[in-house]
Amino acid sequence: MDDLSYGARNKRGDWAPNEPASTAPVFTFPPQPLKFLKWLPHYFLPYNVLFALSAVAWWYFVLPEPEVMKALAWGWVLKLFAANAIAVFLFFGAFELKLYILRSQGNRFKYNGKFPAEQCSKAFFFERQNVDNMLRTFGTGLPIWTGIEVFVLMAFANGWVPWLAFAQNPVYLFVLALLVPIIHETHFFLLHRAIHWGPLYKWVHSVHHNSVNPSPWSSLSMHPVEQFFYLGTMFWHLIIPSNPIMALYQLHFAGFGAIPGHVGFDKVELGEDTAVDSHAYIHYLHHKYFEVNYGDGLIPFDKWFGTFHDGSKEGEKQMQVRYEKKKARLNAKAEAKKSNETDRAGA
Repeated sequence: MDDLSYGARNKRGDWAPNEPASTAPVFTFPPQPLKFLKWLPHYFLPYNVLFALSAVAWWYFVLPEPEVMKALAWGWVLKLFAANAIAVFLFFGAFELKLYILRSQGNRFKYNGKFPAEQCSKAFFFERQNVDNMLRTFGTGLPIWTGIEVFVLMAFANGWVPWLAFAQNPVYLFVLALLVPIIHETHFFLLHRAIHWGPLYKWVHSVHHNSVNPSPWSSLSMHPVEQFFYLGTMFWHLIIPSNPIMALYQLHFAGFGAIPGHVGFDKVELGEDTAVDSHAYIHYLHHKYFEVNYGDGLIPFDKWFGTFHDGSKEGEKQMQVRYEKKKARLNAKAEAKKSNETDRAGA
């Protein structure tokens, strides 16, 4: 495919789409029914249906009977961990193999023209981004993923929380399945905004932002604290009346669903004339500019709070205005502090 038919590349080799990034036409006023109907298939395909089916597969083919899950036992816990690790290796690795190792589509549709393997940095273990990202994913991410999963499944199995059966609650659970991405987006935005606060950013979130040029293995490459709270979106199903399969879907949506935002390409080519949209541009801009696009665009939180960047020149100007205002506030605060210290010294 000719990526220049869809966007432009600058002198550095970075590609950007012709159309500015936009949020989903869901929470818009006035409503846009035709635009919503055109967008609706993207709410399900290809990712959301895949993550939902994976939750069903885990329930029927990986997990034991609920009676077994009432108690901790190495057998079923290790089997679950192995299934999670193999699935992450295959799913994340498929994108990595195609786009970053074989480079089957070169840098077509790649936002950042360079590949992480071409750049070394002391910010990473062994100065290699992919090595660092994989160590963090498998070293802390997968154990935390599995630990959260085990706790929530035990809660359902022991009756600590309500377990709604599909046969008795089909409509409610169907609606809940539709709301899983919305729960994730709300959870992610609130968490993401919080960990950009100075001390938390320095000690926790900066680990993830070391990957300025994200690739598939960057998806879950986080500080363990961030991994716990990010994957902890599954805990919402201990509060909301739910079903363990719905809880698994919520977890898989967060875990496997981190891939699209970090794949680094706007489109993944499937053939000469076909490709799948990654919907990664909004989050790529966050990695590029740090203080924009704290959400993924399903809910227009960033538009509501004035932190949205659509990748256009106008978006760039708006971001610079915010930076200048922030700089002015910090300078004024520093001056006030300096003035107070001078007054106290004089007294």
